[in-house]
Amino acid sequence: MSAARATMGAALLQRPWVWSFMGAALLWLATLVVAGPEAAFNIGLSAFSFGALMVLVGLGQMLVVTTGPGNIDLSIPSTIALAGALGLRTMGGEDGGILLGLLVTLGVGMGVGLANYLLIRLLQIPPIIATMSSSFILQSLAIHVGQGLKITPPQLLASFATGWLLHLPQLAWLVLAVALGLAWILGRTLFGRFLSAVGQNARAAWLAGIGVERIRCLCYVLCAVFAALCALLIAGFSGGASLDMGNEYLLMSVAVVVIGGTSVTGGRPSVAGIWGAALFLYFTNTLLNVVGLSAGERSVLSGLIIIAVIVCSGRRRQYR
Repeated sequence: MSAARATMGAALLQRPWVWSFMGAALLWLATLVVAGPEAAFNIGLSAFSFGALMVLVGLGQMLVVTTGPGNIDLSIPSTIALAGALGLRTMGGEDGGILLGLLVTLGVGMGVGLANYLLIRLLQIPPIIATMSSSFILQSLAIHVGQGLKITPPQLLASFATGWLLHLPQLAWLVLAVALGLAWILGRTLFGRFLSAVGQNARAAWLAGIGVERIRCLCYVLCAVFAALCALLIAGFSGGASLDMGNEYLLMSVAVVVIGGTSVTGGRPSVAGIWGAALFLYFTNTLLNVVGLSAGERSVLSGLIIIAVIVCSGRRRQYR
């Protein structure tokens, strides 16, 4: 029995997403020791709200990264800014305008994702350059639409984004449903198999008859759509849409993908790891704030902690 348990434990540790959850749990326990039970409990609940937003953009970035080496979307912050501004302006602060505003937001996401892909495909521009260039255009459009003002969301949207269900934030339940749906798609459908094949060897996938470029296009579109939806949730949660509300999600979207165990060389996504990494990053930042470190000290220590988790996870994957 002990040998079987040891084997199961070793197999579990080889899962790339386990390390992000282990890191998050250890950091929460450290917060419990430093801040006390009540504060640690409240911080844990808050993590599900802020973490859910990180997860949503992380899932989109994960799809893009999984399509193969060099694929990344750096336009996420600008997409959030533009989608939030256009969506909330369409809603006009009225609950009756939410549906139309949601359609506009989805349209912005699909348009941005398609434009990013076309820049990469037709002009043969590296993804990191193409998406960075498009982000400047999107940011300019967002400035024109938003006019530097914070646009107030409808009351129904704000109530949903800040509401609770079964003692957990409604945001967390929504994003959990999205993550479970995406995990099922990646694990049980042809799209998931095709995506893994494209990410591992695009030429072999093409020779096998897989529409490589269709898969890549869809991933860039989904990434932008997730970012656009996140814009509405951020606006509802924070009380309005502003031009800088997506700034912190560029590095966050990349960090949760890497820490969560998704292979940066493509072909191996990790949906569960995105959640673990989001909680890990939130607890890291919160704990360092509670301790009272300076901004520079927090940055250095956060970097070292992240590197440690990635190294531990990477070493385990080498022996799989």
